Amino acid sequence: MIGREYLNYFNPLSIFAAERTRDIFQVNPTVHNERKDAAGIKVQVFSYSPSHIEEKAFTETAHIHGYKDKPADTITWINIEGIRKVDVTGVCNHFGVHPLIMEDILSVGQRPKMDELAPVLFCLLNMLYFNEKNGTVETEQISIVLGKNYVITFQDDAERDVFTQVREKLRISGSKLRISGADYLCYALLDMIVDHYYIVMEKLSERIELLEEKIIRFHNTHSLNEINMLRKELIVLKRNVSPVRDLINGFIRSDSDLLEDRTTKYFKDIYDHIVQANDLAENYRDMMMNLQDLYLSNVNLKMNEVMKVMAIVTCLMAPATVIGGIFGMNFDKLPYIHNQYGFLIAVALMLLIPAWMIVAFKRRGWF
Repeated sequence: MIGREYLNYFNPLSIFAAERTRDIFQVNPTVHNERKDAAGIKVQVFSYSPSHIEEKAFTETAHIHGYKDKPADTITWINIEGIRKVDVTGVCNHFGVHPLIMEDILSVGQRPKMDELAPVLFCLLNMLYFNEKNGTVETEQISIVLGKNYVITFQDDAERDVFTQVREKLRISGSKLRISGADYLCYALLDMIVDHYYIVMEKLSERIELLEEKIIRFHNTHSLNEINMLRKELIVLKRNVSPVRDLINGFIRSDSDLLEDRTTKYFKDIYDHIVQANDLAENYRDMMMNLQDLYLSNVNLKMNEVMKVMAIVTCLMAPATVIGGIFGMNFDKLPYIHNQYGFLIAVALMLLIPAWMIVAFKRRGWF
């Protein structure tokens, strides 16, 4: 039975993965990309202090307006899964968020960045997921708004995120998250996103290792196709990982009153992680270039082997061709042409000379 991964090779377009190439490179920041409103949204609210926590879930953003004016020791995290223009506009207007930030939240294909627009700090980046079925790196845009005693996050996908551990830590009384401010919560969310980058990179690393083994053992045209596909996924990885370094650096260098000095060291830890992730992405790209060179070297080596065999066969057939040509000439007086053993002598020469040539080639190490 033919494996599912090989069925794609019967489709000419899938061999070149032209559709995936368009998805990766079709980005124009000067064009306003219209975002389709989500069919529904999920709103999850954590309102907590060192002594208590309140956790609620809603399907409408109107229920969160009461969380703006909470006591000074209460931190509120509002996580909105699913983007609709009316919801984003309503929430941002209620919390006094600048219209430029609203535009970034509603945008599509934005480069990861960090902005300071009073009274909030804003950052936008992508969460990365690895699709095991298609072998592709998928992105989900997330926007984080840090205000005084609150954090608002906007996610595209209502079905998946990487914040499960943050929620579990918030439910634990006396945890670092419970006794810290909103800036530490913002750090924890960014840290989870960056840590998840490594999970995606491990999946790509496994694919690269398997591909290297396949190239060494088989080096067929399907290997070249897989090299091209993996290189495109590494482009997606690099495009999303590299700008996050500047984003985190923006938090480290910020003089905003929303960030406490003791929280800066935690953002420096994320900065170290993202620098390492960026270096790994560069290493993966170099590895893919090496795999392409390895593939071409193997193809050339195989071609050289084929040419060597053909050259040896041609050399072995040359004596028979010469002898047959000589005795096939239209002359009456040729040696052994009327001899009863003439044919046997010619055949013997045709066999003995190639046999002697094989021995000579073998001693010279030509094959």
